[in-house]
Amino acid sequence: MRGRRIPIALPNTGALSRRRHALYIRSAIILFILFAFLQFHVINYDSNESGPSDNANYSTAAILQMVPPVFHKYLTSKGRNATHGQNGTQLGMGDGALRSANISEILRMIHRYNELQTILNEDIFGPLQNDSVIIVVQVHKRITYLRHLIVSLAQAKDISRTLLVFSHDHFDDDINDLVQSIDFCKVMQIFYPFSIQTHPNEFPGADPGDCPRDIKKEQALLRKCNNALHPDLYGHYREAKFTQTKHHWWWKSNRVFDQLEVTKYHTGLVVFLEEDHYVAEDFLYILELMQQKSHELCPKCNILSLGTYLKTFNYYTYNKKVEVTPWISSKHNMGMAFNRSTWHEITHCARHFCEYDDYNWDWSLQHVSQQCLKQKLHVMVVKGPRVFHIGECGVHHKKSNCESNQVISKVQQVLRVARRSRQLYPKSISLMMASVAKKTKLRKGNGGWGDQRDHQLCFNMTLIGR
Repeated sequence: MRGRRIPIALPNTGALSRRRHALYIRSAIILFILFAFLQFHVINYDSNESGPSDNANYSTAAILQMVPPVFHKYLTSKGRNATHGQNGTQLGMGDGALRSANISEILRMIHRYNELQTILNEDIFGPLQNDSVIIVVQVHKRITYLRHLIVSLAQAKDISRTLLVFSHDHFDDDINDLVQSIDFCKVMQIFYPFSIQTHPNEFPGADPGDCPRDIKKEQALLRKCNNALHPDLYGHYREAKFTQTKHHWWWKSNRVFDQLEVTKYHTGLVVFLEEDHYVAEDFLYILELMQQKSHELCPKCNILSLGTYLKTFNYYTYNKKVEVTPWISSKHNMGMAFNRSTWHEITHCARHFCEYDDYNWDWSLQHVSQQCLKQKLHVMVVKGPRVFHIGECGVHHKKSNCESNQVISKVQQVLRVARRSRQLYPKSISLMMASVAKKTKLRKGNGGWGDQRDHQLCFNMTLIGR
């Protein structure tokens, strides 16, 4: 007897195809959302490239809207009034008197400031603790950028515990008034005493008897100009406007670590900023995390770095990541911090710093690391930057619009996105997978530092004790 034939159900190929197609669509949507989410956290703040908002309003009014009203006072100029420090000491000249002051009067005031070592707001915030953070800002005369740096510092967590030191190489009433109006932490001003402003017609300014930059050495010897025997390694003679920055950096570092009374017993970190930097509100918080973890993650690291020159970065991926690498001047010179022991290792190599034929302080410091230090400089750098560069113009770069708000506005947007997406204040930090460190080649200096008068002035700064 034949068995009964049982019908076999064939698959519905149309239904399977539809389900597969729907799965592909759902997968594509999920991937797109994930990509878009990640792209939201990939920030570009270069003024020459597209950023988080290409159609953003970069007006002064728009920037003010991003700043809490209580800090607007740092962004607007006010009438000049004399400001008094402790014991009624006058710290500024009101009514524009300085505009007509002669050089000898400016020098007198500079020496007076440096002698008094007045700490503003100490009566409010108390004396500096030995392990507190000191923030040193190198200031020239770009007050617009300085205003925004101060606004960013005012919003930083725990800023009231710090000492904020402004080191000036240009004496200016408006800048002094701005600095002396700071009320959110202790403040000190120091003044580089060998500036071009106070020595316009003599070394370290431009002496009329100095050799022109591009004159040949043979002609210079015939002319018997002051520095004829000492052109730089490219055959050029010194330019005062370029030598000043390296002198100022070296002077202020010596001054802060080894000459100020307030730092006599200081063992904490010193953070180095410049007038055209901008800080995230958690930069001190991150710095403390890095310091706590440095012994575990990188015992040989003697510098911590909070900045980056990358124009594109991803807070979502890297907000709590740090990287360890040999210190490289072109990458790790922004928002860097170190302590007194590292500084004293550097000053033991003062000759290498002061005689290296390069007018850049950071290239000179890298030369010290490579050629003199027993323990080379190593840095722990945060991958999600907490210090930004907002300066469009400076010693090396000139643009048609040096007061552009675009970069400032984009940095504000970067930090707003990071804040809203909770990428600031990570609970911990972790080390990125270490990449194979390329051996840093010894580099030829950039020149501009062949004059032996510069060598000696620089070296003499290390000989002045407290």
